[in-house]
Amino acid sequence: MTRKQKAQFVMDELERLYPEVPIPLEHHDPYTLTIAVLLSAQCTDVRVNQITPILFARADNPFDMVKLSIEEIKEIIRPCGLSPAKSKAIWNLSHILIDKYGGEVPQSFEGLESLPGVGHKTASVVMSQAFGVPAFPVDTHIHRLMYRWGLTSGKNVEQTERDAKKLFPSERWNKLHLQIIFYGREYSPARGFRIEKSPIDASIGVKSRLPKP
Repeated sequence: MTRKQKAQFVMDELERLYPEVPIPLEHHDPYTLTIAVLLSAQCTDVRVNQITPILFARADNPFDMVKLSIEEIKEIIRPCGLSPAKSKAIWNLSHILIDKYGGEVPQSFEGLESLPGVGHKTASVVMSQAFGVPAFPVDTHIHRLMYRWGLTSGKNVEQTERDAKKLFPSERWNKLHLQIIFYGREYSPARGFRIEKSPIDASIGVKSRLPKP
C-alpha cells in the first residue's frame, strides 16, 4: 500500500471500530479542559479524572483558582506527578487569564501557547476539543502508531504532526486523533504488542521498533 492508501484504510477501520469517541479527560468548559490537559503530562487520564473533581470542587474557574495558594494546589494534584511545576503553572496561567483575557481561555494557538505550562500539544487539544478548531495533537500513542503504520519517519512528534496533517483531511483531525489514541490503548500498546491481535497493524504491516520520542 502507498501512504495515501494506508491512511484511507486506517481512517475507514478506525471509524468502524470507534464510531463514537468520548473525550478522555472529564471537563465542563475550556478552562477545566486546559487544566486537565496540563495535569495529564506524564500522568494517565484515569488518574487525572480522579484528581480533577477534587480540584474543581475547590476551584473550577481562574477567579477561584487564584484564591488558592500554590501549595494548596500542589497538595491536591500531587498524585498526578510533577506537582511543584504544575501547581505554579495552574496558578500563574489563571492570573494571566484574569489579567489579560477577562477570565476566558483564549481561542488561538498563539494565546494558548503563551500560557505557563501550555505547550503546542496542550493548545492543540484545547483548540480541537473545546473550540472545534481542526488540530492534530500528537501524544505517545499517535507518534508510535503513525510510525508503526509507515505513515511517518518517526523522527520526532513535530514531524509526525506534519505528516498526519498532510495525509488526513482536516475535517477528520479532531475525531481521528482520539480514535488513534483509543486504538493504541486497546490494540497496539508500546509493550506486549501482538500484531495478530491488532486489526489495522495485521492488515497493513508494521515496523517493529519504536520511533524516537
